[in-house]
Amino acid sequence: MLALSPDSHRLIATDRVTVAGGSPGQELAFSLAPTLVLERVEDLTHCQDPCEFAPSVPFARDRSSSRPESQRIFLKQPPADPTSGTIRLNFVYHGVIDDPPREPRHLRFVTPSETAGHIGPEGVYLSSESQWYPDLDDSLATYDVRITLPDGWAAVTQGTAQADSSRWIVSTKSEALTVVANRFVVKTRTWKAQSGQAIQLATYLFPDDAALADEYLDASARYLDAYIPLLGAYPFSQFAVVENFFSSGLGMPSFTLLGSGVIKRHYTQPYALGHEIVHSWIGNGVFNRVSQGNWVEGLTTYLSNYYYHELIGDEAQAREQRRLMLLGYSVYVRPGEGYPLKKFAQKSDEKDNAIGYQKSAMVFHALRQEVGDATFWRALKRIPERYLQTAADWIDLERTFQEEAGRDLRWFFAQWVERAGVPEIALSGLRAQSIPGLSGRANLVEATVHIAQSEEPYRAPVELEFVLSGGRTQRVHVQVNAAQQDVVVPLAESPATVRLDPDYHLFRRVARNEMAPMLNLYVTDAQRTVVLAQPSSGPPGPFGDILQRLAAQEAAKADAVRTTVLQPGAGKQVPPPGSLLLLGDPRENPIAAAAARSCSDHVRFLDGGFSVAGHTYEGAAMALLVSCRRDEHPGSVVTLLYGVTPQALVRVARLLFFYGWQSYVVFHEGAVVARGDWEDRMTTEVRIETQ
Repeated sequence: MLALSPDSHRLIATDRVTVAGGSPGQELAFSLAPTLVLERVEDLTHCQDPCEFAPSVPFARDRSSSRPESQRIFLKQPPADPTSGTIRLNFVYHGVIDDPPREPRHLRFVTPSETAGHIGPEGVYLSSESQWYPDLDDSLATYDVRITLPDGWAAVTQGTAQADSSRWIVSTKSEALTVVANRFVVKTRTWKAQSGQAIQLATYLFPDDAALADEYLDASARYLDAYIPLLGAYPFSQFAVVENFFSSGLGMPSFTLLGSGVIKRHYTQPYALGHEIVHSWIGNGVFNRVSQGNWVEGLTTYLSNYYYHELIGDEAQAREQRRLMLLGYSVYVRPGEGYPLKKFAQKSDEKDNAIGYQKSAMVFHALRQEVGDATFWRALKRIPERYLQTAADWIDLERTFQEEAGRDLRWFFAQWVERAGVPEIALSGLRAQSIPGLSGRANLVEATVHIAQSEEPYRAPVELEFVLSGGRTQRVHVQVNAAQQDVVVPLAESPATVRLDPDYHLFRRVARNEMAPMLNLYVTDAQRTVVLAQPSSGPPGPFGDILQRLAAQEAAKADAVRTTVLQPGAGKQVPPPGSLLLLGDPRENPIAAAAARSCSDHVRFLDGGFSVAGHTYEGAAMALLVSCRRDEHPGSVVTLLYGVTPQALVRVARLLFFYGWQSYVVFHEGAVVARGDWEDRMTTEVRIETQ
């Protein structure tokens, strides 16, 4: 039983715990938040009336954990009830949980606000990090929860809401219990999946957003219908979309907790709501032990962020997702700085995201190519069938896929999961020679191309696209497995060029000078300079806000490479090496104008507007973010942020670093109206050598 008082940040709780297993005298270790007062522990197994387990409950500070210090409650296990084989304990406690959410200062990806838990007038968030109930170490549990709140408030937790809406029953085992509460408008829908399974859909939204309920209910049904055939029966009786009072995008067993800001932005895309629904099976149905590696985020990313596009037949967007995953890794994981996928535990920065989400997702794509579609999808469905409500590790996935494939896959998991880095592949030396045909048949051409891998070679399939006359193409798949190898391919005619991996099916490193120019190349350059077109005197304004956030981001990293800021009149006439971020009209000072010449083929500035990618945009509300190559400094870029008026940049500057993946983005009143890329060289085109 849990009573919450938001105005005073307090809770009062009685927790009856049933423990199965173990042996008399064994030590039981529980954790509880240090701000909570444990009044008593009662042994209900051997007393008809509640009685204290011990005169005092010993506890110690746990300093070995990254979590806030916790009370550690150590109890000697009493003999079990001879009938049930269990022991029953009763914890009575109360106290304050008041860690107000703090907005993170990450610049380029959304993370939940930082809090260990909060009870307050703006809302309640009690997760496992809150340590709001006595949690037995390394346990999986079911729950029966009664929650008392002030009038007008409603609570949401895992499992199934009962007729008495203050009671929830969690019948599937879980690693932890999360409770949230607020002044919700609740809408439910009794729904049956195409598989025939009945699932209760629900939304818990703030009054201002209650009109969005049907949009989220419809999207939830759509994703459940997509993933039930792939992963088996949905593991819970309900799925709810719950609005949160701080920034979040969290998947819990049977519900997702989304910040109010993303709820308002119609957060129903595959990478958003679809991602959280896949977690119902992968992560909240089948668990993973992070000490053994977190495979959950990679597989969830593969199925939602990527595969959903393939599933609905959107091949163009599926290809774009594969391209972005290659880019994400190549931008944020410098050569030699990667770590084995098996060592990924959780995301704390862009490098972790690139390894644990993007590389991991593409490793599952490589596994699918290796074993074939039929085997891959059979094995995938076996994972929830075999491990639901238990933990599975990489070794369990390896065993499952080997069994379905009927062959040894140890080499695959050793190469992709236990080894740091990714393939680095280059083409060179394209040659062709005629091969006389048999009687009555046209001559053939043998094309030879050299494939080189850096360092220890990978074993992987590679697609080559040969460009023939008239723009026609012929694609072939070859297997690479050596540091240096020549590949010979029969063609109908002599090719003009050959391209490597044109559809980005192989996860590999892309060199910085092969990528289309973009803001994220500035962000990750080892040498960065900000050039202010105008003096930064007066109020901070949009450019001042960017500088402050850059400084805060760098200050948070002990090994950060500092950004140089050049004010107008700094005495320099030649732009420094590395990547440059130009803030303002580059025509207003010589160094900015010199740097902006890198974009002269792409951008033209007009009175009251600009021209980019062949289109002209005019008006006081127009703004432009554009990046161009610095040919004199390969791998570096010039990025320009320009507004026709300062007001056009206010909203853009606040979200600037979320627009890092395109060569140009055009804004009107802060909203994107056009975007695109200049030429990229990611497919590594090689021309035929003249004989």
